Amino acid sequence: MPGSTKAMGVITVGGLVVVTAYTVTLGSNGWLWFGWVLLVLITLGMVASHGT
Repeated sequence: MPGSTKAMGVITVGGLVVVTAYTVTLGSNGWLWFGWVLLVLITLGMVASHGT
């Protein structure tokens, strides 16, 4: 896996930790979860494009 894709994976997992911590402490925020889902989709797109 190239460095940029690996970095996106790390950022995505870190984002999940941050959004989960925010949800636990301050309550759910739909926009944060929406943003994280977009980040996952972008990361998956990068993984798929490097797989070809």
